Amino acid sequence: MSDQTTLEDDGGRGAAVAAGAISQPELDRLTDDIIAALKTVFDPEIPVDIYELGLIYKVDLSDDFDARIEMTLTAPGCPVAGEMPIWVEQAVMKVEGIKSATADLTFDPPWDPSKMSDEAKLALNMF
Repeated sequence: MSDQTTLEDDGGRGAAVAAGAISQPELDRLTDDIIAALKTVFDPEIPVDIYELGLIYKVDLSDDFDARIEMTLTAPGCPVAGEMPIWVEQAVMKVEGIKSATADLTFDPPWDPSKMSDEAKLALNMF
């Protein structure tokens, strides 16, 4: 099994990165491109992208450029629970160099509004 690089949400929309075989410039590009791709996916009921909502908990990137995304939903009974992971996979697959993308849903920890970025809070008038 190949090594993995992990980009974890640090609450400030940044990423904590574990060392891997991917060069730092390539990792920086992939990180930016994956985040940009995730920002194209929206919860249909909320006018904010899923990244800024704090629905993306972790992205693991293997040395073979396979991405595994750990994500959640705003509520377990979300009507797009079966579709949103597919939207995430499709968005990440558009990133140049990514060979595969798998999105896994988790509800541990459960999502709450504190996970939203300031940008999302502003868009939803939650300040």
